[in-house]
Amino acid sequence: MKRFITVTAALCLPLLAAAQIRPLETAVFPESDTSKVYTVAGYRHGISFFPKVKNRHVAYEATDDVRFDRFHSAEVIYTFMKRFAETYPDLVDLYEIARSYEGRPIIQMTVTNKKTGRPTVKPAAFFEGNRHSGEVTSAESVLWLMNHLLTNYGRDAEITNILDRNAIYLRPVNNPDGHNMYIHTAQSNRSTVRPFDQDGDGLLDEDSPVDLNGDGNIVRMRYKDPKGDYVIDPRDSTGRIMKFVGAGKGDYKVVSEGIDHDGDGRIGEDGIGGLDLHRNYPENWRPMKESTGRGWTQGGAGEYPLSETETRAVVSFLLDNPNIYVVNSMDTRVPMHLRPPSTSKSEERMYPEDLKWYKYFDRLGNSITGYDKAGDVYYDYSNGAGTPLFGHGPDFGYFYYGAIWYGDELWDNARPKEDLNGDGEKDELDQLIWDERENGGTGFIPWQEYDHPAFGKVEIGGWDPKFFSQNAPSKHLEPWIRNEALFNLEMVSHLPALEWKGHAVKKIKSYRTDSADYRVQITYRNIGKLPTALKQADLVKIVKPDRFNIEFTGSSEQSAEGGKPHYMVLDSTLSQPRRPRNPAMAASAAPSGKYFREAGYAEGESDNTLEFKVRVYGNSTLGVKASLSTTRAGTLEEREFVIVEK
Repeated sequence: MKRFITVTAALCLPLLAAAQIRPLETAVFPESDTSKVYTVAGYRHGISFFPKVKNRHVAYEATDDVRFDRFHSAEVIYTFMKRFAETYPDLVDLYEIARSYEGRPIIQMTVTNKKTGRPTVKPAAFFEGNRHSGEVTSAESVLWLMNHLLTNYGRDAEITNILDRNAIYLRPVNNPDGHNMYIHTAQSNRSTVRPFDQDGDGLLDEDSPVDLNGDGNIVRMRYKDPKGDYVIDPRDSTGRIMKFVGAGKGDYKVVSEGIDHDGDGRIGEDGIGGLDLHRNYPENWRPMKESTGRGWTQGGAGEYPLSETETRAVVSFLLDNPNIYVVNSMDTRVPMHLRPPSTSKSEERMYPEDLKWYKYFDRLGNSITGYDKAGDVYYDYSNGAGTPLFGHGPDFGYFYYGAIWYGDELWDNARPKEDLNGDGEKDELDQLIWDERENGGTGFIPWQEYDHPAFGKVEIGGWDPKFFSQNAPSKHLEPWIRNEALFNLEMVSHLPALEWKGHAVKKIKSYRTDSADYRVQITYRNIGKLPTALKQADLVKIVKPDRFNIEFTGSSEQSAEGGKPHYMVLDSTLSQPRRPRNPAMAASAAPSGKYFREAGYAEGESDNTLEFKVRVYGNSTLGVKASLSTTRAGTLEEREFVIVEK
């Protein structure tokens, strides 16, 4: 259920609807606490509390204007959303859509011109960020789009037209628990913070990585070992880059920063949480374990489909709003425009007419973002290996929900695009050069000596795991989030859009009794590019066929004199709504002159015509009121057309 809200710098404060205030209890979360410790909820066998950090790439206080030269904490994102709601009341509804595992509000915004109709009667899009804890670039892209839409409405003709015709639902942070732990501590994880036995030893979260030297980062450790498998890359005169040479062939071991808490020989392999919200969707869901040992399984899938409240909040909202046609639920860091299928090649399962649109958007996306890759999860994501993912969002989005659904990956780990040192390779050495030239040399954290309780003298350092490897350095953030947002906006611009085109009446036969038969044609046009529904949406019945609703006007179905009709529908192409089964109600439900016809689905940039024949008796005046309802292309408001005027 939606709860309309007012958000301040705290994560949960009184809730506000357009004309009502519904207060909720106030919760204080660890990121709002003034202590120096961040405590994660849930029972676990390992550490649940961590030192708080202030990362230089993150804005922890809201500025006067929205800037994208730094990332933002969830509190700041929510503050900006609240400001938008106050500044643009005719365009914005702001509400709580659900509560996370730790009880945080998951906040969503609807953006549309309220004066042109409710969002549910318009074609719609849904854009979500930060399903995965550390993939915070995606949240910034949703916030960028939000700011772009609202500040340009009324100034940019295209954006104005889009918001007049469509509704856009924006959820920048779908996983506030993971987002906040990532932003406020050195910890990171895949998705939810719910305790989980990731290494299968019967213990929950017992082996979290540790920021040993207290620099606010959890990176790598290297230490001398006669059975090592790494050497310092001889090509790197600075001694920063390590080269893998095989077990026992090197003089260094390289491991995660931390301590082996459970004594299994591994460090940091069972940190906070471990379930994956992007393996928890109902379509093609597979369990984490199965009884035979011979079936497909999926790590991180959860106990059952939609077991996690954050995923359930997405699916329940979409099913409650089937007018949503275009979705992008974004991640990091390939980069790639990523779409279904996730368990087969595209041609093996998708309708050709739907696949045509997906391939079109693949090309369109690449032209805007410049990503190297676009295509399906199963084949293209794995570079042709055919690797399945189960319980995956894109599969739910197309096969279950019948939508255009992308799960795009932003940022590229500063992967070298050219051989900067001329050695014939594009590798880590080129990354170092790029980092020094373009990023002030801050992407690599220098090795520092540390006295480890188990290994003795070690060095701690490596690539910044959060704001170089997983997300863009903040000074390089905006181009990535802007281009992705512009691709999403371009998909919205392709949504179907309906307009009345007109009508035609032709007398086809006259009778001596002063009656005549007429052929009536009423035409509407889909001026948008996408059809009013994908073929898959019709197959799974997530949509209903486009429906003409008409009501004859000017005369009643039966005249008052002698029961003579004024008109009669001549063919069976028009149907009347069913009368009530209750005899008493049916008797009082006199013929109303109301009819309907299902019209299939209109292709993009095409006309659809309703044709019927009617006989008009005597000197009657006859008209018809027509309206059109669709699931994903919105509605056409009632318009009256004249058939015969006496």
